[in-house]
Order: sequence, then structure tokens, then C-alpha cells
Amino acid sequence: MTRSLISLAELLNEDLGRIGADCAPEFKAMSGKRLLITGGGGFLGYYLVQAALHWNKQNPKLAAIDVVVYENYLRGKPAWLEALNGTANFEVCDYDLTQPLPANMGHFDFIIHAASIASPIYYRAMPLKTLDANVSGLRNLLDYSVRERDAGRPISGFLFYSSSEIYGDPTPDAIPTPETYRGLVSCTGPRACYDEAKRFGETLCVVFAKTEGIPVRVARPFNNYGPGLKINDGRVIPDFARDIIAGNDIVMLSDGSPTRTFCYATDAIAGYFKILVNGTAGEAYNVGIDKPEIRMGDLAKMMAEVSAGLLGYKGKVVLGKPKEADYLTDNPNRRCPVIDKIRDELGFLAKVSIEEGIWRTMVWYHHNPRGAQG
Repeated sequence: MTRSLISLAELLNEDLGRIGADCAPEFKAMSGKRLLITGGGGFLGYYLVQAALHWNKQNPKLAAIDVVVYENYLRGKPAWLEALNGTANFEVCDYDLTQPLPANMGHFDFIIHAASIASPIYYRAMPLKTLDANVSGLRNLLDYSVRERDAGRPISGFLFYSSSEIYGDPTPDAIPTPETYRGLVSCTGPRACYDEAKRFGETLCVVFAKTEGIPVRVARPFNNYGPGLKINDGRVIPDFARDIIAGNDIVMLSDGSPTRTFCYATDAIAGYFKILVNGTAGEAYNVGIDKPEIRMGDLAKMMAEVSAGLLGYKGKVVLGKPKEADYLTDNPNRRCPVIDKIRDELGFLAKVSIEEGIWRTMVWYHHNPRGAQG
């Protein structure tokens, strides 16, 4: 696949326009409403925030969606988020969700709780903060939702970001993996602070949906990637991209045999807005694609080939050793979702092929080659 380089503005306009088209009914349902996105400065927040604001801009005759972001800037202040200062119907609050909620936060019609460390490198380094965001932060927001209901201001939708990591390393008969699979997960391993926090978070959501009537839904992302995922994040696609952008050989820290399916950001974000607005309370939805399931060695070669045509990349794929002894501990060999539930119930349809997604991602990394902060 050989396609020429485009500007960052062109890339964003195309991607945000695609999300807007895919989520037109959901955005219309949110028109004139107030949306809170916690952790809005992170990878998923990148398009969650900008897609809603782009829809406002493209639909001036409809009441705007008021977007508020709570962000504690644990990994620095993203330049893109600061650049949105002054945008109509948008506000950013420097706030840590593990602390008591501000008394003056007002009413929100929709809540997306995306405040969590998701990169294995960072959540292993900050396990307590990872636990707190997914347990204490979530509980604060659920309790807030109950108070709003009791005050006669019920919220319309609440989305909690869980993870496909709650499945652990599934047995072969459970791949592709449906939402009904209970998981094969270590509660004490190096990934447990993330995996078990997400699992307990889901329990909280189900309890509040059943006992308090809170319209909280759960998303389980399967290897989402694309614009907004920092090049120093530590996950496989940004790791390979970092080597490519630096002009180095791609260093693979496994034997290349583990497999994954990868879902490009525009498709994933469309799925999340559909769950937020129309999902069933107390239910979890896999968000990803079910094919192709690709080996990490083949992914590295594909990224090298796409980048050769796009950026003139001349490197090769080599094997390396991780710096952390437990880097691959509890790392699943296969990860592939069953997506019948979100497809049949909510009309989710992934449209971006892995080849196009990698091309679009490498365009973004070309324009965003550094990620030490934000």
C-alpha cells in the first residue's frame, strides 16, 4: 500500500467527519446536553473530545453539545487540549477524579469515565494510581449520579471504560472471546492492578445499574490505535512507530507469534458513543474488530512497508529483549473479540482496514514525533 503524506489538518478533518457521520443519531440525541469526559487528555479522549466539538461546528443550526473535560495531567499537558482553550461549548478542569468531586460541578446529562492509566509500562510503574482511578474515581461518579437522580436530575447515559484485559489469557476454546467469558486472570501478577481494577469497576457498574437504576454501560476495548496514542506510550504500535520515525530498525520484544486484532480510532470512538447513548444499562460490550487476527511479526513488517512508501523508511525488523524481566508475564498469546452484540444491538460497523489504519496512524506520528509530555 503506497499513499502520499497528507497534512495533520486533512487527517483530522477526515477522521472527525467520519465519526460524525457514523454517530449522527447519537450526537443529535446529545444536542443541547452537557457531557463530562474524565481523562479527556488521554488517547481515547483525543477523538472523543474533538469529535463532539467538530459535530458542533458542522451543525450550527442544532443546539451544541457542551463538553467538559476533567484531567489531572499525570503525563503532562497535551498541546492539542491546550489549543482548544477558548472553543465554544468547551471547558477543561484540572482535576483528580480520585479526590472528592467538586461541589460546583453542576449537572451532566452524559458521563464518560476514561480516566485511567492504560499503558502496561505506566500502570506497572503507578499501580495505586491505576487502582484508584478505576475504583475510587468510578465510585465517586456513580454516587454523584445517584445524587443527581434523587434531586430530580437523572443522567441519560454513563460509559465506563473497562478493557479486554479483563479476559486475561483466554483458553483456546474462548477465542474469539464473547462478553460472556469470565476470564482467566491473575489477581497478583504485574498486570493485576489494571486488570482487576477494571473487573471490580465492572462489578460496581452492574450493582449501580441493578440497585440504583443508573444507566451505566461498559465498554471493553480491543487494541484500539490511531491518532492520540502517544509515541512513547509503550504499546506495540507506538513502539514500532517510534523506531520508524527515528529511522531505526523495528525492535520486536517478543518472538513475533502473539496475535491481535486492531481497531482504528474512528471506528472505536463511534462504538463508544453508541454505547453511551443507546447501550443497555449494566451490560458490557466488546469494541474492536474480529478480523484479521494478525501476528506481531506481520504487524511489524506491515508498518515497515507502509512507512517505506509513505516516509521513505529503510529499516528492517529485528528481535530484541525487554528491559523489564516481567514485560511479557501474563501477556496473552491471542486477543480477538466476538462483536456480534455491539453490531446487532447498536449498529456498530468497523470500516477502516488495518492497512489504511496503519497509514493514517503513521501520518499522525509523522506530525507528532514526540510524546514525552502530553
